[in-house]
Formats: sequence, C-alpha cells, structure tokens
Amino acid sequence: MLFMGEYSHTIDAKGRLIVPAKFREGLGEHFVVTKGLDGCLYAYSDEAWEELVAKLKALPQSRRDSRRIIRYFMAGATDAEYDKQGRILLPASLRKHANLTKEVTLVGAGNRVEIWDTALWNEEEPDNIEEMAESLGELGFDF
Repeated sequence: MLFMGEYSHTIDAKGRLIVPAKFREGLGEHFVVTKGLDGCLYAYSDEAWEELVAKLKALPQSRRDSRRIIRYFMAGATDAEYDKQGRILLPASLRKHANLTKEVTLVGAGNRVEIWDTALWNEEEPDNIEEMAESLGELGFDF
C-alpha cells in the first residue's frame, strides 16, 4: 500500500486518535506505531514493519550506531488496534516523544503513515526545497 495525503484530527484526553478510513485500509486491523524521525511517530502495517525489522536485524551489531537505531525503533514500538470508532490509543511515551497534545496531522509517507503535532508539521516544509531537489538530482534521482 502506498500511503499519501494529509488529514487533520485531534487526540482526546485519553490519548485516542481517529485514523482516517483511507489509512485504516492500508494499515490493516493490527499495525505498529513507533517513534519516528524529525519529531513525529511512524505507523507501519504489519508487513511493512516486518520489512523494517528485517533491515534492522541486518545491521552490524558491532557498530554502536546500529545498536542505537535498533533500540530507538524497537523500544518505542507498540501494537495498535482500532476501537469501534476507528480510534487507536497512543501510549503516553509516544505522545510525549512527538509532543502530541491536541491537534494532530496524519501524513501519508509512502510505506508508512506519519503522525505529527500539527504546529510542528506546519513548520516542516523546508524553505530550500529546490536546493534539496537539486542535491537529489546529483544522486541520480529525478522527479
């Protein structure tokens, strides 16, 4: 499943978040939420999570940065399932990591859904997107 799009929602006082129906379809009945990079959370379908875990297992355990990145993603991971209203419960530790208090933006990011504090998401678009595109072009990436 290719996740795309942007949806705004709120987290209730108990830490529950409605996941848009379009994302629920791709994530499946059971999925994994973990700490993400850049101050957000990542949500992976079970299949995409297994692919990430396989990549993490392949990292050289003798390298400290490998061990740290494995811990980062694995220790922060939690199983997620929907209630009857299509909500998931985000543990306090994950809400704290992503500074999720009320206004939340869910973003399709290819193989995963990203969960952002809306204010942080609104700051995320870089001023130098053209420069970034040029540097990717130097690596052989073309839009």
